[in-house]
Amino acid sequence: GGKSMSTSTDERVDLEFISGGVRCAAWLYPSASPTPAPVVVMGHGAGGTKDSGLDPYARALRAAGYAVFAFDYRGFGESGGVPRQRISMRNQIADYHAACEAAARQPGVDPTRIILWGVSQSGGHVFEVGASRDDVAAIIAVVPMVNGLAAARHGLPLHTPASILRSTTTGWRSSARQRMGKDPVTIPIVARPGEFGALTAPGYYEAATETAGPSWRNEIDATIGTELASYRPAKFAKQITAPMLVQIADLDQGAPPQAAAKAAFAARAEVRHYPCDHFDIFAGVSGNNWFERCAQHEVDFLRRHVAL
Repeated sequence: GGKSMSTSTDERVDLEFISGGVRCAAWLYPSASPTPAPVVVMGHGAGGTKDSGLDPYARALRAAGYAVFAFDYRGFGESGGVPRQRISMRNQIADYHAACEAAARQPGVDPTRIILWGVSQSGGHVFEVGASRDDVAAIIAVVPMVNGLAAARHGLPLHTPASILRSTTTGWRSSARQRMGKDPVTIPIVARPGEFGALTAPGYYEAATETAGPSWRNEIDATIGTELASYRPAKFAKQITAPMLVQIADLDQGAPPQAAAKAAFAARAEVRHYPCDHFDIFAGVSGNNWFERCAQHEVDFLRRHVAL
């Protein structure tokens, strides 16, 4: 693949791998280490793309000596797959596993030491993926969404009964259309308070659009509600044996902090708390300084648990 920068210290290589017969896009940040380095496999949240906020984290971890492999789920960003913008938890978990296999095959990578890194919805995925692999050296879950029903209840005060009804009927309509082989019905991922969308907390629309890269689209298949309702990655917490770091935003209006804390406790994870909201952990969100601290805590955690 091509390199975005010519200098070896700052290269990022474009790669592809196959998951479920679909071509998925990835970025490899090679480690500068002379010996095979552990690799951080990095997936984004609901509707998120690798060009929307993952690069600063990838560069911070690569600067600490780790290789990083960031990828887009099928149907999102630069990855192939149709329908576009539809979340299937099962497919995303499969994509995450396929990304781990692909990352392990890269030159300069130690295939026995994979580090899982997930944010928001993929912060939930890493509980499930981490519980089922024996090549995982450490797990980092950033503002994780670990219980879909809890998240729905947590977000209820932000939605009017009319908008909840509209979401439900739009979801049903999307399901019915797809059964007939038609395109899904989409809803905005983020919208301003009072507008129609999946996430409408104050400041979310601005934060998401500030961190969005060119491949991100502010739409998600309306069946997301059904997918979320049965999503319980927290149930895998007790099976996790790798060292784990869970980073919780105490003022999180998107992913309930209590559910994350409970899952972290069950996984015997190390926990860091930040007095901020869901999107504030990304670099480039106006008026926030939490990214630097989050990244530093990740580096500190890995230095203690995954030797270079």
